[in-house]
Amino acid sequence: MSEHTSEATGHSLEIRDLAKSFVIDGREHRVFSGIDLRIAPGEFVAIVGESGSGKTTLLRILAGLEAADVGSVAVGGRRVDGVGTERGMVFQEPRLLPWLSVRKNVSLGLELRHLPRRDIDRSVDAFLALVGLDGFASAYPSQLSGGMAQRVGIARALATNPEILLLDEPLGALDAMTRLRMQQELERIWQEQGVTMIMVTHDIDEAVYLADRVVVMSAARDGVGEVMPVSLPRPRDRSHSGFIAIREALLHEFNLTSH
Repeated sequence: MSEHTSEATGHSLEIRDLAKSFVIDGREHRVFSGIDLRIAPGEFVAIVGESGSGKTTLLRILAGLEAADVGSVAVGGRRVDGVGTERGMVFQEPRLLPWLSVRKNVSLGLELRHLPRRDIDRSVDAFLALVGLDGFASAYPSQLSGGMAQRVGIARALATNPEILLLDEPLGALDAMTRLRMQQELERIWQEQGVTMIMVTHDIDEAVYLADRVVVMSAARDGVGEVMPVSLPRPRDRSHSGFIAIREALLHEFNLTSH
């Protein structure tokens, strides 16, 4: 795992023999089965796979938003049963409340905990500065670009001080240039905070650029196909031969090639 500017804290996440199925038109559809994975504190893991391989379903189970049929998820040895403050989630869309300012959107989770106003304001200021939006605290979601709105979503998730941040295709709706900038920002935030990040993405380059390990999910294999380490120095150079080799190996998993 790569060095962090901020020392990683928290607990490991353990996934053991996880399985999930849905019933569609009276027939059982198996999403995945037999997933075993350990994610270390402070690690950045990317999950890739074709549509229908169960990436988002897995992430929702890790968040406690859905229950698995078989197996278990544990954080620090404690079984995950429902949502918990040690896990935060950033969705594909920012899901900001349009009638609240940026500051109010970020502070929402802290206010639900009935924390002192001074502590809330201090935390919100810190995380808006972290994501580069300290000058937009009074703005409303309709006044933000897509990248700015997603930064607010990340700040809101981080403000509750989770050990693990789950990201479901958080940059997928952004234009190409904004997405590249946001990848750099996400890496910086991860390094500064030392939080464990688990991100679903369809972008192979994004996975190699950000992750310590890339987990390949495969519908044909009912779960995890490969777990590929990315031991490249940061910041990563997409034109480096090592970067290209890992990207090619991942594309090969999907019977694709960049040539």
